Amino acid sequence: MNMLHITLTATSLDETARIAKVVAGELRPRDVLLLTGDLGAGKTTFTKALCAALGITDAVTSPTFTLVHEYVGSRLTVVHSDLYRLERTGELDDLGLDDARRRGAVLVVEWGDLVLDAFDDALVIAFAHADGDSRRVTVSWRGSGWEARFVRLSERLQAGAHP
Repeated sequence: MNMLHITLTATSLDETARIAKVVAGELRPRDVLLLTGDLGAGKTTFTKALCAALGITDAVTSPTFTLVHEYVGSRLTVVHSDLYRLERTGELDDLGLDDARRRGAVLVVEWGDLVLDAFDDALVIAFAHADGDSRRVTVSWRGSGWEARFVRLSERLQAGAHP
Protein backbone atom coordinates (compact mmCIF):
# COMPACT_ATOMS: atom_id res chain seq x y z
CA MET A 1 0.00 0.00 0.00
CA ASN A 2 1.22 3.49 -0.78
CA MET A 3 2.07 6.01 1.89
CA LEU A 4 0.57 9.04 0.16
CA HIS A 5 -2.52 10.40 1.83
CA ILE A 6 -4.35 13.61 2.59
CA THR A 7 -6.05 14.39 5.90
CA LEU A 8 -8.87 16.92 6.11
CA THR A 9 -11.12 18.15 8.89
CA ALA A 10 -14.85 18.31 8.24
CA THR A 11 -16.55 20.51 10.81
CA SER A 12 -20.03 20.22 9.29
CA LEU A 13 -22.23 18.01 7.14
CA ASP A 14 -21.73 20.50 4.31
CA GLU A 15 -17.96 19.99 4.46
CA THR A 16 -18.41 16.21 4.40
CA ALA A 17 -20.71 16.66 1.38
CA ARG A 18 -18.06 18.80 -0.35
CA ILE A 19 -15.46 16.08 0.13
CA ALA A 20 -17.91 13.51 -1.26
CA LYS A 21 -18.68 15.73 -4.26
CA VAL A 22 -14.97 16.09 -5.08
CA VAL A 23 -14.49 12.31 -4.82
CA ALA A 24 -17.59 11.73 -6.99
CA GLY A 25 -16.03 13.87 -9.70
CA GLU A 26 -13.11 11.46 -9.95
CA LEU A 27 -15.08 8.21 -10.01
CA ARG A 28 -15.07 5.83 -12.94
CA PRO A 29 -16.97 2.60 -13.55
CA ARG A 30 -15.64 -0.29 -11.45
CA ASP A 31 -13.94 1.95 -8.85
CA VAL A 32 -13.88 0.79 -5.24
CA LEU A 33 -14.17 3.07 -2.21
CA LEU A 34 -13.31 1.45 1.11
CA LEU A 35 -14.71 3.49 4.00
CA THR A 36 -13.33 2.89 7.47
CA GLY A 37 -14.02 4.35 10.90
CA ASP A 38 -15.92 3.83 14.12
CA LEU A 39 -19.70 3.83 14.45
CA GLY A 40 -21.06 7.31 13.83
CA ALA A 41 -17.84 8.61 12.30
CA GLY A 42 -19.48 9.65 9.01
CA LYS A 43 -19.31 6.72 6.59
CA THR A 44 -23.02 6.70 5.72
CA THR A 45 -23.25 10.50 5.70
CA PHE A 46 -20.42 10.55 3.18
CA THR A 47 -22.10 7.86 1.07
CA LYS A 48 -25.40 9.77 0.98
CA ALA A 49 -23.59 12.90 -0.23
CA LEU A 50 -21.55 10.91 -2.76
CA CYS A 51 -24.70 9.36 -4.21
CA ALA A 52 -26.40 12.77 -4.41
CA ALA A 53 -23.37 14.12 -6.27
CA LEU A 54 -23.72 11.24 -8.75
CA GLY A 55 -27.35 12.15 -9.46
CA ILE A 56 -28.94 9.43 -7.36
CA THR A 57 -32.35 10.59 -6.20
CA ASP A 58 -33.35 7.48 -4.21
CA ALA A 59 -33.16 7.65 -0.43
CA VAL A 60 -29.74 6.29 0.52
CA THR A 61 -29.72 4.29 3.73
CA SER A 62 -27.16 2.18 5.50
CA PRO A 63 -27.43 -1.45 4.34
CA THR A 64 -26.50 -2.71 7.81
CA PHE A 65 -29.08 -5.51 7.79
CA THR A 66 -29.37 -6.26 4.06
CA LEU A 67 -25.59 -5.80 3.59
CA VAL A 68 -25.97 -4.40 0.04
CA HIS A 69 -28.05 -1.67 -1.67
CA GLU A 70 -27.79 -0.69 -5.32
CA TYR A 71 -28.51 2.83 -6.58
CA VAL A 72 -28.65 3.91 -10.22
CA GLY A 73 -27.50 7.46 -10.85
CA SER A 74 -27.42 9.65 -13.92
CA ARG A 75 -23.69 8.97 -14.37
CA LEU A 76 -22.84 5.80 -12.47
CA THR A 77 -24.43 2.94 -10.56
CA VAL A 78 -23.36 2.63 -6.92
CA VAL A 79 -23.38 -0.63 -4.99
CA HIS A 80 -23.29 0.32 -1.30
CA SER A 81 -22.26 -2.40 1.11
CA ASP A 82 -22.05 -2.33 4.90
CA LEU A 83 -19.90 -5.13 6.27
CA TYR A 84 -20.49 -4.39 9.97
CA ARG A 85 -22.53 -7.57 10.40
CA LEU A 86 -20.36 -9.74 8.16
CA GLU A 87 -19.40 -12.72 10.29
CA ARG A 88 -16.53 -13.97 8.18
CA THR A 89 -14.72 -12.65 5.14
CA GLY A 90 -15.76 -15.75 3.19
CA GLU A 91 -19.27 -14.27 3.10
CA LEU A 92 -17.91 -11.45 0.94
CA ASP A 93 -18.18 -13.68 -2.13
CA ASP A 94 -21.90 -14.18 -1.43
CA LEU A 95 -22.59 -10.44 -1.68
CA GLY A 96 -22.01 -10.30 -5.44
CA LEU A 97 -19.62 -7.34 -5.29
CA ASP A 98 -17.33 -8.77 -7.99
CA ASP A 99 -20.33 -9.21 -10.28
CA ALA A 100 -21.42 -5.62 -9.61
CA ARG A 101 -17.95 -4.38 -10.58
CA ARG A 102 -18.01 -6.45 -13.77
CA ARG A 103 -21.28 -4.66 -14.63
CA GLY A 104 -19.46 -1.32 -14.16
CA ALA A 105 -20.83 -0.34 -10.75
CA VAL A 106 -18.83 1.72 -8.29
CA LEU A 107 -18.47 -0.13 -4.97
CA VAL A 108 -18.78 1.83 -1.75
CA VAL A 109 -17.89 -0.49 1.13
CA GLU A 110 -18.48 0.62 4.72
CA TRP A 111 -16.23 -1.13 7.26
CA GLY A 112 -13.83 -1.58 4.37
CA ASP A 113 -10.95 -2.21 6.79
CA LEU A 114 -12.40 -5.71 7.21
CA VAL A 115 -11.69 -6.49 3.55
CA LEU A 116 -8.68 -4.35 2.62
CA ASP A 117 -6.84 -7.38 1.28
CA ALA A 118 -9.77 -8.32 -0.99
CA PHE A 119 -9.34 -5.16 -3.10
CA ASP A 120 -5.91 -4.38 -4.46
CA ASP A 121 -7.08 -1.21 -6.23
CA ALA A 122 -9.19 1.17 -4.15
CA LEU A 123 -9.58 4.62 -2.70
CA VAL A 124 -9.50 4.27 1.09
CA ILE A 125 -11.30 6.91 3.13
CA ALA A 126 -10.91 6.77 6.91
CA PHE A 127 -13.28 8.71 9.16
CA ALA A 128 -12.45 9.53 12.76
CA HIS A 129 -14.11 11.60 15.45
CA ALA A 130 -12.22 14.84 16.11
CA ASP A 131 -12.97 17.84 18.36
CA GLY A 132 -16.66 18.39 19.02
CA ASP A 133 -18.76 17.34 16.03
CA SER A 134 -15.78 17.52 13.66
CA ARG A 135 -14.50 14.55 11.71
CA ARG A 136 -10.98 13.84 10.53
CA VAL A 137 -11.11 12.40 7.00
CA THR A 138 -7.97 10.70 5.67
CA VAL A 139 -7.93 9.75 2.01
CA SER A 140 -5.37 7.33 0.60
CA TRP A 141 -5.19 4.83 -2.24
CA ARG A 142 -3.88 1.45 -3.18
CA GLY A 143 -3.26 0.00 -6.64
CA SER A 144 -2.59 1.58 -10.02
CA GLY A 145 -6.15 2.74 -10.75
CA TRP A 146 -5.88 5.70 -8.36
CA GLU A 147 -2.19 6.46 -8.74
CA ALA A 148 -2.53 9.21 -11.38
CA ARG A 149 -5.92 10.45 -10.18
CA PHE A 150 -4.85 10.82 -6.55
CA VAL A 151 -2.69 13.87 -7.20
CA ARG A 152 -5.60 15.65 -8.90
CA LEU A 153 -8.02 14.50 -6.20
CA SER A 154 -5.68 15.76 -3.46
CA GLU A 155 -5.38 19.17 -5.10
CA ARG A 156 -9.15 19.47 -5.47
CA LEU A 157 -9.75 18.37 -1.87
CA GLN A 158 -7.17 20.82 -0.50
CA ALA A 159 -8.56 23.70 -2.56
CA GLY A 160 -11.52 23.95 -0.24
CA ALA A 161 -10.00 22.37 2.86
CA HIS A 162 -10.94 23.60 6.30
CA PRO A 163 -7.86 25.01 8.08
